[in-house]
Amino acid sequence: MKVFTVGSKSFVTSFQLAGIAGTVSSTPEIALDEIKKLTEDSDVGLILVSDDITESINDELTALRAEKSTLVFALPASGSEKTEVDYRLMLKKILGV
Repeated sequence: MKVFTVGSKSFVTSFQLAGIAGTVSSTPEIALDEIKKLTEDSDVGLILVSDDITESINDELTALRAEKSTLVFALPASGSEKTEVDYRLMLKKILGV
């Protein structure tokens, strides 16, 4: 299984230094298209996305998580502020409860 990153240049570059491939996305819409393509690849098991890109596409990502087996996980981008994530609400959306 491969790990892939999607996000800002600094986010992707920091993971590339550790040997993890990635794609720089300038807008959330471009990132969502790239994430959708990556979830179709059976070799990709985990997609790490910078949280500054996921804010406006969070509902679409939650729907994608529910229908695909690839894990899509948002990580804090460089310089981002600490935010609370309601994982219970996210799981309810994914499970359709």
